Amino acid sequence: MGRSVRIGGGILTGFALALALAGGVATAPAASADIPACTQTAAQAGTATTDAVTAACRLGVVGDLQGCVSGLTGAGVPGGAAHGACRLAAQEPR
Repeated sequence: MGRSVRIGGGILTGFALALALAGGVATAPAASADIPACTQTAAQAGTATTDAVTAACRLGVVGDLQGCVSGLTGAGVPGGAAHGACRLAAQEPR
C-alpha cells in the first residue's frame, strides 16, 4: 500500500506542475506583447503616437484585432498600416 500511495502522490505532483506550467504559458503572450512595434508602425505611416494610438495598440495585445484596427484608423492610420500594426502588437518584442 505504501508504494501505491507514492505513485499516486507522484501523479498528483506531476499534474499540479503541469497546471502551473500551463498557467505560465497562457499569460506569456500578454506579458511579451509588442506595443512599441505597433505604435512605431503607426508613426511610420505618418500618424503621431497619441494616447488613442497607444490605446488601440493595447487592444491588439489582448487579441481584439478589429478593435485595434478601428482605433488606429480612427486616429488617422491608413487601413493597411493599421492591420500590420495590430498584428505586431500581439507578437513578442524583437
